[in-house]
This record gives sequence, C-alpha cells and structure tokens, in this order.
Amino acid sequence: MDVLIYLFENYLDADEEGCQDPDEVRLELLEAGFPQSEVNRAFDWLETLGEMRPVQYAGARSFRIFSLEEQQRLDIECRGYLLYLEQMGILVSETREIVIDRLMVLQDEVISLENLKWVVLMVLFSQPTEDVAFARMETLVYDSFAGYLH
Repeated sequence: MDVLIYLFENYLDADEEGCQDPDEVRLELLEAGFPQSEVNRAFDWLETLGEMRPVQYAGARSFRIFSLEEQQRLDIECRGYLLYLEQMGILVSETREIVIDRLMVLQDEVISLENLKWVVLMVLFSQPTEDVAFARMETLVYDSFAGYLH
C-alpha cells in the first residue's frame, strides 16, 4: 500500500506534462528503498485497475451483502464508510465493486480505514467519468490527514 500511495502522490495525481517511463519509475522506487516484490505488486495492481470498467447494474437501488472473506478483511468501520460514501454520492454501486475488488487483492490481512480511503481515491481517479466524485473524495482524504501534518 505504501508503494501505491507513493506512486499516486508523485506520479498519478501530478499534472500530466508527459508520461513517465515505467522502467524509470520502478528504478526510482527501488532507489527510494521499496522492495522489488512490492514494486512489482503495485504495478500489477495499477495495471489491473486500469483495465477495469464498471459493470452496469439494471436496478438503481442495490443492496450489498459482504462475503465472509470480505467481512474478515473489511471491518465494520470500513464497510460503514463504504455505505457512507454511497449515501454521499461519491461512490455508486459499480465503483464500489471495483473498490472492494482492489482492496481484496491487497496483502494486508485486515484493511485499515486509511487504506480504504486511498484505494477509493485511486479507483475514482482511474474512472474518466468520476471527476466530481474524485474531487470530493480527495478533499475527504487530504482533510482527514491534515491534522497529522501539523
């Protein structure tokens, strides 16, 4: 997760003056001290995210039942936060499913609320039609961490 956040803050969310060469980025990450295996997993995670497109659901109202594995990895606080984001209109059922998919492939045994927020932000960033939701989530993420910076 640390590699993903580092990539997002330094490369993905930066103004696009030109695409960075992936090999150069990998080298920079290794020089920054990230292990090769984590760098490879982060690139695989991002590549899969880039290939994902939301599945269109027939009904506007849906009810999500979490599997046992999801319940074990996403505690009640995380599941509640996902519901909150849907109620706020930041996530729709389609993007929620991408978020859950990307969370479940992380190596963390239990997903923290902070990591969930970053994954939501990355998923929304990857979806071309979610600019407004991304901006709202970006405010939530960076405002919640502002207290730690001072």
